[in-house]
Amino acid sequence: MTDNQNLRIACVGAGYFAQFHYDSWARMARAILVGACDRDFERAKATGLAAYTDLAQMLDEQAPDLLDVIVPPQAHADTIRIALAAGVKWIICQKPFCLNLTEAQTVVAEAKTANATIVVHENFRFQPWYRTIKTALDTGTIGQAHQVTFRLRPGDGQGPDAYLDRQPYFQKMPRFLVHETGVHWVDTFRYLLGNPTAVYADLRQINPAIVGEDAGYILFDHPNGVRALFDGNRHLDHKADNLRRTMGEALIEGTLGTIRLYGDGSVTHRDFADATETTLLGPDTWDGFGGDCVHALQSHIMRGVLDGAPLENTADNYLTVMKIEEQIYEAARTGQKQRIKG
Repeated sequence: MTDNQNLRIACVGAGYFAQFHYDSWARMARAILVGACDRDFERAKATGLAAYTDLAQMLDEQAPDLLDVIVPPQAHADTIRIALAAGVKWIICQKPFCLNLTEAQTVVAEAKTANATIVVHENFRFQPWYRTIKTALDTGTIGQAHQVTFRLRPGDGQGPDAYLDRQPYFQKMPRFLVHETGVHWVDTFRYLLGNPTAVYADLRQINPAIVGEDAGYILFDHPNGVRALFDGNRHLDHKADNLRRTMGEALIEGTLGTIRLYGDGSVTHRDFADATETTLLGPDTWDGFGGDCVHALQSHIMRGVLDGAPLENTADNYLTVMKIEEQIYEAARTGQKQRIKG
């Protein structure tokens, strides 16, 4: 049980992306990091926390209030089940969540039976530029939105060594562009525009070193006639000093004007029939990942656990994203638009 003042947190996983999780927790006054677990003991030890290779042992000895799961999807279900068996009531799990929709649904049901809450670590909607765009849309800055386009251009997918220095398992994922990366914008688009009602997709593999798809178009129908286009190509780049800051550029067009997201994290607004752009959000200065979105998400969860604030992207809610993902792959397979079932 939490003491309503502080949260005891243990983490499982100490790979590349875990650094952003550990750094965020360390900056929170009410977070108490109690342990790190990884198959590689030296990586767990390098966190400076009590180090383990056995998750059950860490949970037994440290009794955390919350377990932060920062391991690849194939380990999600077993990891969560070990946590549930140990009585952990709060779990954060990285995305992609589990191996597939069926496995995710089973794990969510098991967590519900154990009276535990899982939050999927889907952090892109917490990036400051999307929070700014959401406010602008909600306040009618561009009138009635008609269409949204995001062009994914991280420039990291070329050649036989693509991803090997950072996340080598990317090369072996049978579903890559959408399952690993595109889901960020499935969730972001639903955050900005509401859940889509239909989807069409044209996906392809460019780099033969990658098992899954690494480029393609996904067209979403959203409520009120709004359409969104995800135009993804991991081979190409965009204008940015850090290609992974925004991973691309966005254009949001409405009856009263246009909003643009640039590669430096800045957001501008232009009124309809006016050439002048005004700044809604200045360039990002955060040196870490995605405008410090990991910290924004984890701070959000801290408020949810300790203060009872509403939580975004609980696992049962996130199943909607996974259902949409399945429809995207079905659309690509059949060449036909797929209706999204409620």
